[in-house]
Amino acid sequence: MGFMSETIVMLPGLMCDARLFQHQIATLSRFRPVMVLPTAMGERIEEIASGLLTALPSKIALVGHGFGGVVAMEILRRAPDRVARLALISSSPLAETPQSAAEREPRLIAARAGRLADVIREEVPMTCLAPTPARAAVAHELQVMAADLGVEAYIRQFRALQRRRDQQGTLRRCKAPTLVMCGEADQICTEKRQAFLADLMPDAQLAVIKDAGHVPSLEAPEAVTDALLDWLRRPFVLR
Repeated sequence: MGFMSETIVMLPGLMCDARLFQHQIATLSRFRPVMVLPTAMGERIEEIASGLLTALPSKIALVGHGFGGVVAMEILRRAPDRVARLALISSSPLAETPQSAAEREPRLIAARAGRLADVIREEVPMTCLAPTPARAAVAHELQVMAADLGVEAYIRQFRALQRRRDQQGTLRRCKAPTLVMCGEADQICTEKRQAFLADLMPDAQLAVIKDAGHVPSLEAPEAVTDALLDWLRRPFVLR
């Protein structure tokens, strides 16, 4: 695997940082340059994406988890020629509905009232993590990352999610080799929803990770790394 192939760019999910991908970085960085960029730098997905684009190399293999996947889709919309490969983990192309936006609002109030830990437990409930011995440690890691990022970062990401656009058309135009990944036990981005997402794109493959839920990169790190390595080896198909 050539070192000078596309730089791997990883975009962490809601209230997460590079620790979300710690296991994947350790392996992938042996073969390729790896960048992890912050995803809590604006109150609109468009603003976050345009800010990140200035830091990106000309050709990238883009990996986004959850909120990071939403940002990745906006980068793809703005600069499709720069995204040589795309991997979406536990993410959705759909816009927020008025109902789900209204249902989210109490979380914002709770976060502002100093209850960020409770909010993170609601964003990723224990029931959305696979019932493995690692579950408590993964939930704890999510809390540590969220506490380090802080309430203001949550408020920015919350607002950005509420205002996000529908990206189904963007994905239909995506010709890059794409990996859509989810954990078998994820009740937020279910296997059925991820299969729908993969079906939007002409060159997408679905990977369902066993013994994992909404955070497969921490729950089943080796399986996720293996899936990403397979994705990086996939040839381009000229259309």
